[in-house]
Amino acid sequence: MIWEVLALGFILSLDNFRVSIALGTIPFGLKRAVQVALTFGLWDAVMPLAGLLIGHQIGKAFGGVADYVGAAALGAYGLYLIVSAFRNPEPDKLDHPWALFGIPLTLSLDNLVAGASLGILGLSPWFSAAVFGTVTAVLSLVGLQLGRAAARLIRIRSDLLSGVALIIAAASLPLVFGD
Repeated sequence: MIWEVLALGFILSLDNFRVSIALGTIPFGLKRAVQVALTFGLWDAVMPLAGLLIGHQIGKAFGGVADYVGAAALGAYGLYLIVSAFRNPEPDKLDHPWALFGIPLTLSLDNLVAGASLGILGLSPWFSAAVFGTVTAVLSLVGLQLGRAAARLIRIRSDLLSGVALIIAAASLPLVFGD
């Protein structure tokens, strides 16, 4: 049963990992990267528990649009960065906490359905939530660091690169993880 929960946690965290690579292109420090990764992990731990509380029917109804809500939020932030890149000089540091902490919430909405399903399967909600949160936090931090390394290799404006990367990630989310 432990391996199944680990495998499910890994699969559920892949969208966060991919988005973390795109977010990693945004210039912010290691402290902020750890905060963002922990936020990804927190929401991926909380949402399955909320799914258990809300129930299978509500989670199932919401699950159909969850991937699109996350993708739309991500795309909107990417578009904001691109428009801002053309209007303003390149910033030394780009740090929008409202976006960096809101994006993980929208991406974890699909875990409501996972939580409802876990309850039906009889898996421990507390153990599953801890595993999901930990796996997501670790993979998100790795993704943020990969994005940071990519931004150093690609010599264009970091805000423009981040905007394009986020829009590409937003467009691919429903294609890869959609229903």
